[in-house]
Amino acid sequence: MHKGLAAVILAAGKGTRMKSALPKVLHPICGQPMLAYPIQAARKAGFEQMSVVVGHQAERVREVFAGEQVSWVEQAEQLGTGHALLCAAESLAGFSGTLLLLCGDVPLLQADILEQFLNYHKHEKATVTVLTAEMNNPEGYGRIIRNNEQVLKIVEEKDAMLEERSITEINTGTYLFDAKFVFEALKGLKTDNAQGEYYLTDVVAAAVAAGKKTRAISVPDPTQVMGINDRRQLAEAEAVMRWHINSDLMLAGVSMIDPTTVYVDKTVTVGPDTVLHPNVQLRGVTKIGSNCTVETGVVVVDSTVGDATVLKAGSAIEEAQIGPGCKIGPMAHLRPGTVLTGDNKIGNFVETKKALLGKGSQSSHLTYIGDAEVGSNVNFGCGTITCNYDGANKHKTTIEDDVFIGSDVQFIAPVKIGRNSLIGAGSTITKDVPADSLAIARSEQKVVEGWALRKKQKKS
Repeated sequence: MHKGLAAVILAAGKGTRMKSALPKVLHPICGQPMLAYPIQAARKAGFEQMSVVVGHQAERVREVFAGEQVSWVEQAEQLGTGHALLCAAESLAGFSGTLLLLCGDVPLLQADILEQFLNYHKHEKATVTVLTAEMNNPEGYGRIIRNNEQVLKIVEEKDAMLEERSITEINTGTYLFDAKFVFEALKGLKTDNAQGEYYLTDVVAAAVAAGKKTRAISVPDPTQVMGINDRRQLAEAEAVMRWHINSDLMLAGVSMIDPTTVYVDKTVTVGPDTVLHPNVQLRGVTKIGSNCTVETGVVVVDSTVGDATVLKAGSAIEEAQIGPGCKIGPMAHLRPGTVLTGDNKIGNFVETKKALLGKGSQSSHLTYIGDAEVGSNVNFGCGTITCNYDGANKHKTTIEDDVFIGSDVQFIAPVKIGRNSLIGAGSTITKDVPADSLAIARSEQKVVEGWALRKKQKKS
């Protein structure tokens, strides 16, 4: 028989009160689906063998977590928590160690609490241990009925007597079981209760009847065990998670002018001495280097930002790589495939897409650089456009080192500009330009003297 640690996570519920087409456990909290958090906490606490019980939109849940090393168990009918765990029995065949049961809609429970929970369970040599919490208002929760250390039973609120409802120690839905005992006990459960379901809580009473040791340990911070049933609670959980993320960043040397208005996903890393201004959003797999400044309203998604870079107000950056010492914005838009080598300036109302810029190249304002390979120390004048799309296909613009581009230039791709060239303002470049050249492509200027006066006289 395989001994050790295993976990079962219950994630089969529809989440009716969310009023959503999305399964409840897939609703995001700080950039990750809700279900990701109990999976991560259990792994961090040492529970490697894991089964996840799914039901509503099971295939969709599995697709989102396709990379996770878990056993998927389907609960076709929602017959209660006891039935849900029993569905997982086959996936744990041969397992006889300690079994952790978690709820997929309880995302704030931390690994250190699970470790304390496990240590207490082992120390007490208990058959069943319940994680509990003290609630000033326990309405809606199952109550813990004790005789000193021994837990006698858990009473669901709908089945509780008036005196039992006054108890403030509640069941969080998180348990540790002796696996062999719990799967045997589950087979004897009945549905003679207010909801007509197989209650997992009845396993406690079954253990007591069998002369087994049952225990409970209370979590110090009840917010860690809050369940998510509607979008209000989802927002509350996100606020708590966000504060934990921001607190950890600040303790690691990141400054936040107002941490209550900084939104950082769980998957983001930020280096020390970086300053995050209000209303910054850092999402996805994003890495911000050290000694950066990220100003108000900046949104960065799935991007890397090098050290000592300044992201000015209102800039949007997505799937881009920004080297060290760059200055971006204000109001710049770096789209997917943008690579800035370093010491680049991308100014206000500049948009880039699938563009590689060599070191020191810059575009200060009102420019579009798309499908382009740009060398070092290139200067883009105001209003420059790489005309990359012909209505059917995208074409590439190549600009070599040390090119100076005047204002209001259009490059009709595909086109190549040789190094150390100068492109005259107002030019439309349709042919390759050799190195060390001056290229001007303008129509001849015509001046008709006195025209404006004659026009006025005609009108009068």
